Amino acid sequence: MTDQRPEWARRMVEERAARDWSQVQAVQRLLARLPEDQVVSEQDLLRQWKRWEAGDAQPTKYRSAIAQTFGTTTGAFFPERSRRDGSAEILQVSGMDTVDIIARLRASDVDVATLDALRITADRLCCEYAYMPADQLLLEGKAWLARVVGLQHQRVSLAQHREIIALAGKLSLLVGCVEYDSGRPRDAEATRQAALMLGQEAGELSVQGWAHEMRAWFALTRGDYRGVIAAAEAGIAVAPTESVAAQLYAQKAKAWARLGDRSQTEVALDRGRQILENQPYPENIENHFVVDPAKYDFYRMDALRQAGGDLRLAGQLANEVIRSGTDFDGTERSPMRIAEARVTLGVVAAREGDLDTALAYGERALTGERRSLPSLAMVASDLGRALQTNYGNSSDAQEFIAHLRELRGDR
Repeated sequence: MTDQRPEWARRMVEERAARDWSQVQAVQRLLARLPEDQVVSEQDLLRQWKRWEAGDAQPTKYRSAIAQTFGTTTGAFFPERSRRDGSAEILQVSGMDTVDIIARLRASDVDVATLDALRITADRLCCEYAYMPADQLLLEGKAWLARVVGLQHQRVSLAQHREIIALAGKLSLLVGCVEYDSGRPRDAEATRQAALMLGQEAGELSVQGWAHEMRAWFALTRGDYRGVIAAAEAGIAVAPTESVAAQLYAQKAKAWARLGDRSQTEVALDRGRQILENQPYPENIENHFVVDPAKYDFYRMDALRQAGGDLRLAGQLANEVIRSGTDFDGTERSPMRIAEARVTLGVVAAREGDLDTALAYGERALTGERRSLPSLAMVASDLGRALQTNYGNSSDAQEFIAHLRELRGDR
């Protein structure tokens, strides 16, 4: 029988079960997180909790405290789905399609409508990062970057010049990410540095923050964990209140988790959670350079997957990442996040003694069409280690480990 309860009600039950809490224990933990002006008895709150888990009532004024009780963000636990059609929005705002935009650029007709169309085009490309084939996105991203950079030499106002520089910075970030995904680290680093300089010239703190975040990401996949922490701290210093700061704290958490410091991992994760709680819900969660609240579950999943983490919670979060990244028709909106979630489920299965399930999750993760090779190889190594430790004599396990070495380019 299909579960007709809202997603948040189902998640309340699963999060509680993953921690082996009774409903009374969950209510007691919730009470400890309520603000002083919310006075309610344990019995009254327990009655409400039962109704929430059944999906019979919505916990409107308790949402933030419930999310905090389970260590996540309000937006992740109670998501507000939003998705925009970038091409339709370009036409709606400016009355232009791609051909019209290019024609105006060639005619040196840089007006407000043209800049609006360029901005929305850049946003559209950033939204397509999750699923567009890397070679196609790289080609299109570079083409638009060249067009935008070319506008600097035209007669434009100071405000227009600043916006053009900022757009070039955003497109450089995108191009650099795709270059790194495609196994071109030197090109990616050069593009990242260009994005940082453009962000500094335009005074765009978000672009600067993301340039530092890319440096942290590059260091993480190389195993340079101290480098991750240094890059993240530099980015946080530049853009402490931008949403990118949440991802910078997440990169610190990933590094600390791999260094075996669980206390610092939890501190970094909580700082990131607080930043996301203070941000308005994003207008467009599909944009790669927008940190949507659901991504916090993805961060925590990675930290918990490391040795010494809570595997049961890691598996529960992996399932949440897959659900939140999949449309109702089964379309995967976040295939790269989902691939890492499947690796996590593979690690859980391997450590619990289920080799067949571990291999099934691992192979499915490695065969996705849209993937970031450095990131996927890094997280899949966690599964490789679990298989080597628990199934070192299994030919099937060794075959997967060989596949993983091939993916990483090991000789």
